Amino acid sequence: MIGGNPNSAGSANKRKASITKRRANIRLDMTPMVDIAFLLLIFYMATTQFKPPDARAVTLPGSKSHIDVPAKDIITITVTSADSVFVDFVELSTSGELESFVTRRTTAVNLDYFRKQLLLARSINPNAYIVFKADRQASFGVMQDIMKILQNMECARFLIATDLEPAPEN
Repeated sequence: MIGGNPNSAGSANKRKASITKRRANIRLDMTPMVDIAFLLLIFYMATTQFKPPDARAVTLPGSKSHIDVPAKDIITITVTSADSVFVDFVELSTSGELESFVTRRTTAVNLDYFRKQLLLARSINPNAYIVFKADRQASFGVMQDIMKILQNMECARFLIATDLEPAPEN
């Protein structure tokens, strides 16, 4: 015979039979893992805070500089292209001794009522940043009147929201 010992094939089968043992059936109950996955999903859905929608959609003017607007503690003044003015702020309401909840208040105002609404928003949160969002097509006179009211109320520091223009390619 060419190539080997005829008894070596039989001894390999015996070794293979002695090595392989009967495996025990293992059953994994997936119910607890599915429960944990759904509990985590519900937890993240309940605790996630999404950015609230803007009071009115405006087309912001472009700018070459960019400053990040804080996510909370802001009073937003929005001027639309039709020169409508909106004041948007968060108010903490209490309905009972232990219950309190946050409500977002958006109010359309004219320039006479604007000062009262801004005083209310500042009394609720005196440390809030004032963010001024004006549409690209809004008239300058309305924005100038609002800025004068802010100066008279000693709110000379406010942020003007703009869209970042892309850098020119050379």
